[in-house]
Amino acid sequence: MTAVIDRPTPQTSAPVKPVRSRPPRASRRTAAKVGVNGLLVLGSAYMVLPLLWLVFAATKDAGELYSGNAFAFGTDLFVNLQRLLAQDDGIFLRWLGNSILYAGIGAVVGGFVSLMAGYAFDKFEFRGKRGLYASVLVGVLIPNTATVIPLYLLAASIGLTNTIWAVLIPTLCNPFSVYLARVFSSGYLPAETLEAARVDGAGPIRSFLQVGLPMLVPGFVTIALFQFVGIWNNFMLPLIMLQNRDLFPSSVGIALWQSQVQQNPEFSTLVIAGSFVSVLPLILAFVMLQRFWRSGLSAGSVK
Repeated sequence: MTAVIDRPTPQTSAPVKPVRSRPPRASRRTAAKVGVNGLLVLGSAYMVLPLLWLVFAATKDAGELYSGNAFAFGTDLFVNLQRLLAQDDGIFLRWLGNSILYAGIGAVVGGFVSLMAGYAFDKFEFRGKRGLYASVLVGVLIPNTATVIPLYLLAASIGLTNTIWAVLIPTLCNPFSVYLARVFSSGYLPAETLEAARVDGAGPIRSFLQVGLPMLVPGFVTIALFQFVGIWNNFMLPLIMLQNRDLFPSSVGIALWQSQVQQNPEFSTLVIAGSFVSVLPLILAFVMLQRFWRSGLSAGSVK
């Protein structure tokens, strides 16, 4: 009798998949930093290069504008500025003054009106509050150019076209500024502070002026800066509303000169020099208000 010995059948092992090694965490962080910084550099170049080109172009004559290195200084900066200030009996200075008037009043008065509206939407309860604020949000979504024709028809019906009021009144309230004011009011002004002021006997107006407004200084400066830049760069509204050249802002006046470049190429230097001078008040406003902006942040937190 022979014994049968069972031999174990060889088992086929499953194929082993190669393990992919992940890059170390330090290299991933480095790649993320390089990508983010690269995007920031591209965005900065997109914003700075046109301004840098304007600085170089303002120093050149009409021939040098279209020949040679674009980022090289010329020798006619003071000549271009003299021609700019002497053109049409110095009308550019009047245009520049009009821009400062429109943007300055719109920034200060319009910013204050928007601040009061945002404060009211945040701190007060009244009938129709949600519907009114919803209309403000809808106004944020509507581009300003879409409202130019309705505003012109309203101004024409009461005889305000071709006056400074046709440009000033629409700038006194901005839906986006009202939205920003409510955000700042809810973030910078605790309800407990106003409640303490009411307990001390302060009314709604006094609470806003003496308690709320000092704490909302950073928001007011921010809104005023947005208002100033938006009104300064506004083109369609004064173009439609105004026919008198003496009332033009610098944006419309420079566009008027630009339309004459094909007939007279010498106007190109006026357009470049005027654009260069028109940028300076914006830079000055940011440099001057930035200090108050930062100090207002700390002052508002202390108060």
